[in-house]
Amino acid sequence: MHVSVATQAGGTSPNEDWVAGTPGFAVVLDGLSTAGLDTGCVHGVPWYVAQLGGHIVAALADSGTALPDALATALERVAALHPNCDLKNPGTPSATVAILRERLDQFDHLVLADSPIVLEGPTGFTTLTDLRVDEVCQDLRAETERYETGTPEHRASVARLVAAQREIRNTPEGYWVASAAPDAAYHALTGIADASEVRSAAVVSDGVSRLVTEYQMASWADVFTQLRNDGPAALISKVREVEATDPHGRRWPRYKAGDDAAVAFCQPDAVVWS
Repeated sequence: MHVSVATQAGGTSPNEDWVAGTPGFAVVLDGLSTAGLDTGCVHGVPWYVAQLGGHIVAALADSGTALPDALATALERVAALHPNCDLKNPGTPSATVAILRERLDQFDHLVLADSPIVLEGPTGFTTLTDLRVDEVCQDLRAETERYETGTPEHRASVARLVAAQREIRNTPEGYWVASAAPDAAYHALTGIADASEVRSAAVVSDGVSRLVTEYQMASWADVFTQLRNDGPAALISKVREVEATDPHGRRWPRYKAGDDAAVAFCQPDAVVWS
């Protein structure tokens, strides 16, 4: 499998997305916003996603390891790297996780929170994602959408939303993300696709998928055509062009004018069409 990758910060702050690709798998992480709230950790989200990504890659070196087991191992190892931080703080650094792995005649996947995997098949596109976060704190989410991006009112409403989400993060009443507890890995959504049904695949953060899902300025067919012709960096540039037409979030309400973006475009070495 050929994997090409790109990632870019959404603004002047450090990039909190992370991406890696090998001939056998692709991984995308999207660090969760802290909204300026206390995390109990001296390292920060960019450090966390870099450490978690590296340990996921190491755990996947054994191709026989189940994806949830690989993620759980990585979570445990990263937690051990900063034991003096308050890992029980509800705002401890955390991230979404999306993994796609090629294995002989199949692809297996894991998604934890809302960084999707999109499969291109002979009859169209299949989106694999975990949108449980969208089911919680809907009133606070609606409140943030009433304000222009970047205003004091918007920043305050985002902080209230993040604070509320933290209280139910990684609980049965809320939604699940990668943070300090290894058991979150076993709440991820997983599955298998037959290799003959996958022409190509994109593993992306929501900073990229929103071009289709929220902005509705492209179809998945458009996205895959651009990936195939121009590569992942060009796709991120397209997202930035669209965002620049709405810098204050009037047309597309959002947490920030430009979100961090990451893409891994996967093309199998051989595809058997039925």
